[in-house]
Amino acid sequence: MPVDTARALAAAPRTTEITWTPEDVQLYHLGIGAGVPATDPRELRYTLESRLHVLPSFATVAGGGAPGVIAALSMPGVDVDLAGVLHGGQSLRVHRPLPVRAAATRTDRITAVHDKGKAAVLVLRSDAADGDGPLWTAEAQVYVRGEGGWGGDRGPSADAREEQGAPDRTVERPVREDQALLYRLTGDLNPLHADPGFARRAGFDRPVLHGLCTYGMTLKAVVDTLLDGDVTGVRSWTARFTGVTYPGETLRIRMWRGDGTVRVAVGAVERGDAPVLAGATVEFTRS
Repeated sequence: MPVDTARALAAAPRTTEITWTPEDVQLYHLGIGAGVPATDPRELRYTLESRLHVLPSFATVAGGGAPGVIAALSMPGVDVDLAGVLHGGQSLRVHRPLPVRAAATRTDRITAVHDKGKAAVLVLRSDAADGDGPLWTAEAQVYVRGEGGWGGDRGPSADAREEQGAPDRTVERPVREDQALLYRLTGDLNPLHADPGFARRAGFDRPVLHGLCTYGMTLKAVVDTLLDGDVTGVRSWTARFTGVTYPGETLRIRMWRGDGTVRVAVGAVERGDAPVLAGATVEFTRS
């Protein structure tokens, strides 16, 4: 089978030296829709180098290079067609606020391969640290269609809970027609997000927005709406990608605030709130 579970799990971790600059941080923030309105002081924290704060989800693109999904496909024991791959979910835990400029070491390894029957799910764990210690731990769940059914461990079940009661806050965020083209400049050059022919081969009518772009847009909305723009308060951010976003649509982001957590659900307004993110939780602390 194209996914050799034993080989993937036994492979040595892959270590990469990464660097980033304030310009990389600014580009990422612009890629997830920051800077509107351009002169708003709250937005300048994401776009102006003299005031720059780093949204924790920047970790998913820090250092450029292949994103989690494509990185997983280059690991030993994995030989699958990119057109049959989807990003199933993403989790991120930050160990301290991310600096605007850094040189760090990132270590990637496949930590699990789950048999979902009609698909395999690869779990790629990435740990990053600089000279001052750990920065973040991330996990990407990579859904590989047609590669399940070998009788392996199914892994944990998805969180299927639905939020009860009205959300504490609901905001809408427009997705630009060129959002995916701009976000691609952060390093995720998967043709699914730009090439209509490739998108059709993957089963979509047209190119879709990167799941990690929606992931970043949603975290920014939570931080700006419920955390008063304090990016340093975020401790973790986890979400399942239950559907796609198309450029030009509007995201409806509903938030339920708890004690140190925000539960989040995201839907596409133009498609009757078709689910985009589910099982989503931000853990935070406030100074």
